[in-house]
Amino acid sequence: MIGSASRWAMLMALAAAPALAQTADPKPIAAVAAGGPATTGAETTLLLVDREADDEAQGSLRWAVITSNAEPGRYRIEIAVPTIVLRSALPPIKGPVSIEGRAFARSGGHNVVDGSSYLPRDLKSCPGMVQGQYGANVRTASNPGFALVDTKGVTLRGLEIRNFCIGVLILRTSNAVVVDNRIVRNIGGAGVMLSGDDGKGGSTSHTTLDNKVLRNTFLENGDGLELTRGAAFNLIADNVFDGGVDNLEPSQGIEILWGNDNTVVRNRFVRYSDGLQSNWGARNYISANTFEGNAFGISLTGAANMVEGNDIRGNGIGVAVRPEAKVAANRISQNTIAGNGLPIMRCSAGGSCDPKMVRGGIVVGPPGLEHASFVGSRGMGVVFDKAGAAVACTGQGDPANCHATPQFGLLPPSLASVRASGGKLAVKGVLAGPPESLVTVELFAGKAGTAEGERYLGAIQAVTDAGGKAAFAGEVEGAAAGSAITATTTSAAGASSAFSQALALGR
Repeated sequence: MIGSASRWAMLMALAAAPALAQTADPKPIAAVAAGGPATTGAETTLLLVDREADDEAQGSLRWAVITSNAEPGRYRIEIAVPTIVLRSALPPIKGPVSIEGRAFARSGGHNVVDGSSYLPRDLKSCPGMVQGQYGANVRTASNPGFALVDTKGVTLRGLEIRNFCIGVLILRTSNAVVVDNRIVRNIGGAGVMLSGDDGKGGSTSHTTLDNKVLRNTFLENGDGLELTRGAAFNLIADNVFDGGVDNLEPSQGIEILWGNDNTVVRNRFVRYSDGLQSNWGARNYISANTFEGNAFGISLTGAANMVEGNDIRGNGIGVAVRPEAKVAANRISQNTIAGNGLPIMRCSAGGSCDPKMVRGGIVVGPPGLEHASFVGSRGMGVVFDKAGAAVACTGQGDPANCHATPQFGLLPPSLASVRASGGKLAVKGVLAGPPESLVTVELFAGKAGTAEGERYLGAIQAVTDAGGKAAFAGEVEGAAAGSAITATTTSAAGASSAFSQALALGR
């Protein structure tokens, strides 16, 4: 039997190696969103795991993985025993194959795969790829429970995957489905990590595609899930991300780092530093999620990301749009945003512990981890170069490379009047935007005395003159007397502003 050190060396070599060439499959792979097995279309043979011991004897999980890896596509694996405590890392999984806990289909339960016997609950058990770094906020592929590396078509269903550094590593792998699982207390990377890392820290744009992470519960993982270094066109839907109360590094529910064109919908994010943190990703669609009890509900940089139709309540900042070296447009539209501005001091590689920081529904300009003015932890095992920290522009003695105000400095509109009119709301105001350009004003209603946007009322469009000025007027849905009416502006390029000052609707 190969020793644990040898297995770990093998996995690290795979993680560090360049992406393998993608060859055509002899038969199509069906990685279905409903969580059915990924197959080649041929009938598969069952490998039943009915042995709790972690050895290579028939009936063990290790035996099943080794047997399936020898002929990918021939087998499916079902785990019947309640708990398997691994003594060392499993071999990387070769797809196509389905690995399923039998209890889920029968009772809604989960069969447990646990790494605690060889991984102490200590962030230093989870080293990064840079010498001396460790924990949840460094580049890493260390000590996963299930490693899917340079493969495709793997389904994991009905499992509780706990006490690893990374619960499931999806590295340069496509058409994987992670569905109906519990991902618990994986401390040194993420509950599920989808990465296109080329082995040198660069991104691959063609390897980590079309994966689905559906209907899972993520509890007390450092990061719940990561979409990093080129991970693209992946679907993350109907999951619960809960930082919990006993989390060594409650960082992000989801971190998107140079990940593009991913869809994140109908998830719930609670008790994290950042519910969702986008770092320079592009064109990601973030919709119909709920964010509550996070320092930042959504923390945003990147280009052409769309934050639409989310319910964002009870956070320190609902949506924080951070400065970055290259200013870009990100759309924030038709969300329910209310009750934010709370003094939540949760700031492990996100959020902020600055008591003087501006808080509220949408805040444009709070610093991120790369900025010298950030107040909080950049990660327990992160080595931070203070001398090279970025500086946000202030307009007074700025260095040449300072980070300018996000969203191209787009300002909120100014409401001049709001009044009830035949069941509608008649609105007038003025705005400033790009010269000779179409600008959309979105209107919201909230409780009296608030200045966010609890209920979306509709939109009015205006065209700016050569100086970037425009007046707007129109009707949107009605609101109750006494409501606080606010507005945002969105440019034709897709940049959205913070909320305007509220105007009370007369009784």
